[in-house]
Amino acid sequence: MNVSRIAIAGGVAASTVLLLAGTASAHVSVQPQGEAAKGGYATINFKVPNERDDASTTKLEVNFPTDHPLSSVSAQALPGWKIEITKSKLAKPLDVHGKKINEAVSKVTWTADGTGIAPGYFQQFPLSVGQLPEDADQLVFKALQTYSNKEVVRWIEEPTAGGDEPESPAPVLKLTAASADAHGAAADDKSSDAAKAKHTTASSKTASSASSSASDSTARVLGVVGIVIGIAGVAFGVLAGRRRSA
Repeated sequence: MNVSRIAIAGGVAASTVLLLAGTASAHVSVQPQGEAAKGGYATINFKVPNERDDASTTKLEVNFPTDHPLSSVSAQALPGWKIEITKSKLAKPLDVHGKKINEAVSKVTWTADGTGIAPGYFQQFPLSVGQLPEDADQLVFKALQTYSNKEVVRWIEEPTAGGDEPESPAPVLKLTAASADAHGAAADDKSSDAAKAKHTTASSKTASSASSSASDSTARVLGVVGIVIGIAGVAFGVLAGRRRSA
């Protein structure tokens, strides 16, 4: 009897832990496709799970950080969703590739024009963003998730270093070390290709010159051999003639 009670209690405890773990991990998050390098551009996905059994997610609002504004934000079309990109004027203009930018995206809103995200499903919302800051290790996006029953879940709590995960954490995009600029890399590749081509041409010319020199040397040797053979033939003929006369 005691063994059965212990087994039942253990099973209940394990189920509770799994349930709590699932609840804690099911929140709006953001991840890059590949990497999000400092100073570069990236494609990121906001993953939105539906946590309700009796309602669908019909709206997602993502607020962009104001301390590190992003001048370039474009959304990918999603069937069944309307997308609205809101821009705001900047207190301090951004310098992007030598051009002054006076406004940046402050919010992106996806609104379902159908059923939205049904219970038991999730949806990813992709964005192309840049230019990512060079002086930050992460970007925090505060998000609002609206259900069909008018409930709004606010994923706005910022994480603290070394602290526990908040109950309603905001999506956090981790930035990696700066990588080589794609245009610069392309230029380097072109320069490298040009250098390789030049080296190949020079090598071909050198090989051709060497081949020509070898051919000339062979021709000279054969010419000398031919002359020697000719002289020997003449001498042999003269001697043969003298013998016949004698």
